[in-house]
Amino acid sequence: MTNWRQAWVCGLGASGAAAAQLLRAEGTAVTALDAADTPELRARAAELEAAGARVQLGVPAVPAGDADVAIVSPSLPLASPWLVELRRRGVPLLSELELGWRRHRGRTLAVTGSNGKSTAVKWLAEALQAGGVRAAPAGNYGPPAARVVREQPDLDWLVLEVSSFQLETCRDFRADVGVLLNILPNHLDRHGDLAAYAALKARLFARPADGDLCLVPAAWRARVQALAGGGGRWLTFGAEPGADVRYRDGRVWEGRRRLADLRGTRFANDVLGVAGAAVVAAARGAGLPPACAARAARRFVPLPHRLQTVAERGGVRYVDDSKATNLAALGAALRMVPGPVRLIAGGRVKENDFSAVKELLAEKAAGVYLIGEAAPALAAAWAAVVPCVPCGTLAAAVAAAGRAAVPGETVLLAPGGASFDQFRNFEERGDRFAELAAAQAAETES
Repeated sequence: MTNWRQAWVCGLGASGAAAAQLLRAEGTAVTALDAADTPELRARAAELEAAGARVQLGVPAVPAGDADVAIVSPSLPLASPWLVELRRRGVPLLSELELGWRRHRGRTLAVTGSNGKSTAVKWLAEALQAGGVRAAPAGNYGPPAARVVREQPDLDWLVLEVSSFQLETCRDFRADVGVLLNILPNHLDRHGDLAAYAALKARLFARPADGDLCLVPAAWRARVQALAGGGGRWLTFGAEPGADVRYRDGRVWEGRRRLADLRGTRFANDVLGVAGAAVVAAARGAGLPPACAARAARRFVPLPHRLQTVAERGGVRYVDDSKATNLAALGAALRMVPGPVRLIAGGRVKENDFSAVKELLAEKAAGVYLIGEAAPALAAAWAAVVPCVPCGTLAAAVAAAGRAAVPGETVLLAPGGASFDQFRNFEERGDRFAELAAAQAAETES
């Protein structure tokens, strides 16, 4: 385990604060930096200063000086002026996720992909816990890894959600069990194109030990294995006949052997079933009987803002899928919601080609109510196949969709874009949708 004399922590979000606290507990001199200066950051800075860290808020550039390492916030792309300058000075960059992983004494199960990561991590952590294993979720879902390993040093398994942003600054990270759920157009506004994005996802498997399990979609195995260039033991999953572990008809199979029965759970469908095959295979790779994963699926409570019914009135449902921040997730929501849909979409898009969902929109959507920065572009792309109503704000969209909806229809928030043009995060967007839907339902009832 590497210990440093001096470290910079770049970005004081939750992960940066966790990294600074962990480093201070080890005796490292820490200077924490953030370009912003808000009341929330000042409160966080006060806690870090009490632990002996030096904190600078509202700094436009990296100060003069040197350090043994810079722990990097996932919000900072490699092209940011801060990271460009640090690389010029020869300061090694490291993600907070890898810092936490390096301090973890047990084994690691890591999940990455474009969609479904948080659900898979929650399911796997709960399956391990139900099997009597000391396990905790962390990373992009749950607390930062640096915080979890500091507070729970004796974990058997660290179950990590790993984003492409975090993988940009991973160096030696490896997982005993690694899962790539899918690769779909996402974050292309940061990474440039799908090839660069796929190469980042493949970094999850760049340094496996011989016994490490690498689980990938059947259609991506050859490409990801070539990109990763590492060893490990590779297995594929999917719905297609050639997959090593296959979802079919509500069950998970390995050849003709049934591993797990997911019928009666929310995963018994063609959208979530493939992820179910990956989770069952990963749980088995971690030493659990497949039946443990199936039992955890039956008790699974979905995360908020994932196809969550938040109100009903007069036969019309209001469903919050604010976590659908790319077009693939928007399409999955359309496939999973029964009946005609009044879709609320828009925000800050992360990709440029909006045509992939046109056929689904023509089939499922009675109308699309557009919000945020992307509204004009989405209207131009979709108006030929579905009525598009420019609304601007979420409040206007809920009002318009609710007025038009008839019994049997669903008003669905599945934006297909990030929330940052109008909200702090997707959670705030989903909460606001739930408030507006409840108010509209109550008004209708009265």
